[in-house]
This record gives sequence, C-alpha cells and structure tokens, in this order.
Amino acid sequence: MNKTAVFPGSFDPFTIGHKEIVNKIFPIFDKIIIAVGENSDKKCYFSLNQRIKWIENIFDEEKILVKKYTGLTTNFCKKENANFIIRGIRDNNDFIYEKKIAHINKDLNRDIETLFILSSKENSHISSSLIKDIIKNKGDIKKFLPNEIATSISKSF
Repeated sequence: MNKTAVFPGSFDPFTIGHKEIVNKIFPIFDKIIIAVGENSDKKCYFSLNQRIKWIENIFDEEKILVKKYTGLTTNFCKKENANFIIRGIRDNNDFIYEKKIAHINKDLNRDIETLFILSSKENSHISSSLIKDIIKNKGDIKKFLPNEIATSISKSF
C-alpha cells in the first residue's frame, strides 16, 4: 500500500517549524505533498508562486511534492490518493483547534486520517503570523526561517 500524506497550510512564510514537521514524517511516508493553500478569504503577505518556489528550493527529495490547492483539504486528498493529513501541533490551543477540523474532515471522508505531529519545544513558539510581523518591522528572521527563505526575504526587504 502506497502511503501518501498531505501537509496543508498557507505557509506564509514556511518556517523552520514547518520544515521540522516534514523532516519528522519523511521516514514514515512514501510520498509527502506539501499543499500550499490558496484561500481568497485570507490575505497572504507573499504570493502563492513565491511560497511554492521557496518550499521547492528547500526539499530536493523525489518523494516530496509541493502543490497548490483550493477548496476542501479532503477533496484535495481524494484527488491525490492520499489517506493522511498531517498537522503540526505547537501547543494546547493548536490541538483544540486542529482536533475540531480533524473530526469534520473524518465526517467528510472516512478514509482520511489526520495525524498530529508535535513540534519541538524549541520551535513551539514560531508562527508565520509572528514572523510576518518581524519582517514588516525589519527584524532579524534568520533563526525562524530556513536559510533559503530567510536569504531571499532579506534581499527583498
């Protein structure tokens, strides 16, 4: 059985916490799809194409794909023949929020299982929202983002 997982998010920007989650699930799955969401209700700081390009530059692995998607994550999983959704958990608030979504996703598609992956305590405080605030205020982002992304942003701002 081919084990395919979808790791969905806006990844605006993709942080070292996100990278940690991908690295943790890498040995478990045959294929990992990092699904960069395009949500018309959410105003992203970085363009969809830029976010995808950054993530593709980080992972030079055949079994890691980066794809854009819109709509329900369960529909995307079905289209990609993925039976697992991966969600990173930083704290209790993440767990409470993600548990509700996991139950709804299970109601939408019984064949898809959500797996929660805990971030390390070193990365549990990192969120894309906080990083965007640091970027907007011209702070040092190097310790929060993969080098490829931090370098690219530093050149742009």
